[in-house]
Amino acid sequence: MTTQPSRFSSRTKALGAAAASFLVGCSSHQVSTDRVAHAIDAYHDAASHASLEDYIGRMAPTGVFLGTDATERWTRDEFRAFCEPYFSEGRGWTYVPTQRHIQISRGGKTAWFDETLTNESYGTLRGTGVLTRKNGDWFIEQYSLTFLVPNVIAKEVVSSIREFERSDNNAEEPDGD
Repeated sequence: MTTQPSRFSSRTKALGAAAASFLVGCSSHQVSTDRVAHAIDAYHDAASHASLEDYIGRMAPTGVFLGTDATERWTRDEFRAFCEPYFSEGRGWTYVPTQRHIQISRGGKTAWFDETLTNESYGTLRGTGVLTRKNGDWFIEQYSLTFLVPNVIAKEVVSSIREFERSDNNAEEPDGD
């Protein structure tokens, strides 16, 4: 049996190998992005089902949750204490992602994201956050939830906030939605 010489030059072979390597790299990056998205989706799902251990367990031990109110900066344990009364009554909160962007660090151990969400009580919001990977699993280091204020009413909203801050009405409890 005789073999024919390759009709591809060594340069073409090298370019092909480089392209294949690039595609494999993209593929593994895509898998990592999918795993990050899954971790964030699971976090939202646990909140929606008032599953405290699953919800808080998706946060890193050093995780922080930043809520929509200026006073809402909670460590993971503080956030657990906030969530517990609601979740123990079966009252979770449902935020449905409608758009999400994820980036992963070169080393593949840190990811950050922003997402647009909808909620029955609060309408359209934005969530942003940072996750870290430990033993192949992604954990939320920081999650920040903010209201999206259209620019055309921003001055009105800021004026209302300032008026509220000057009044004695700012001692209301958050409702957990």
